[in-house]
Amino acid sequence: MAAALIAAAIVAGCTKQINQQFEDQVNDTIHSLPVVGNDSGLNVHAVRSIKEVVIHKIAVMPLIDAPDQVDKALPPGSAESVTAALYAQATVVGGWAVAPQDDVESAMQQLPPTTLNNLDQNAAALGKAVAADGVLYGSVGKYRERVGYDYAAQTPAAVAFTVKFLDEHSGQVVWTAKYARAQKALSENVFDLPNFISNRGRWVRAHDIAEEGVQASIANLYSKLTVKPVVQGN
Repeated sequence: MAAALIAAAIVAGCTKQINQQFEDQVNDTIHSLPVVGNDSGLNVHAVRSIKEVVIHKIAVMPLIDAPDQVDKALPPGSAESVTAALYAQATVVGGWAVAPQDDVESAMQQLPPTTLNNLDQNAAALGKAVAADGVLYGSVGKYRERVGYDYAAQTPAAVAFTVKFLDEHSGQVVWTAKYARAQKALSENVFDLPNFISNRGRWVRAHDIAEEGVQASIANLYSKLTVKPVVQGN
């Protein structure tokens, strides 16, 4: 009987120690988790007067490469890929008219090559050339492709870009969005569970991350502007 009591006490002591260790591990994990609601990768700034900006038609100017100090260079076609996603999403949203790509390309041929130094000037000139109320333009800072396979990536994909919206009538940049995101393993970020499920547990490509950022950016811009479709005859 005494032996049984001693054994029970030892088991209880071990269990208490294990529980304490587990509690400590949980607390350490909680403290290392990212802040909820700060993981979308999208940061937006809009001027107070943006709701006064009335938009009937917008233009999407080709984005340019502006690699960050880490990557130094971008894969060929990076800016073109994000531009195509912006144009497609802007067209899908509806409400405003989007200047046809052919018109934009023709107008861009009449302008000097776009650089970071003349980005704003070319955007204003493009809007005037295609009779747009506003121009969406910007640069791509990172477009790192995934290294590995769908379920066994050595290096995750990462994308970063900045887009601005120029009000053609005032000449003011009324909205700026900065997006930067790299896919993380679920063990690194449990709050990313919805994306983990939607991606079926796969390591996605840079294009997928870029599209996610573009969709969030366009939705945010659309919600802030006053969009009035053009009525035929007016």
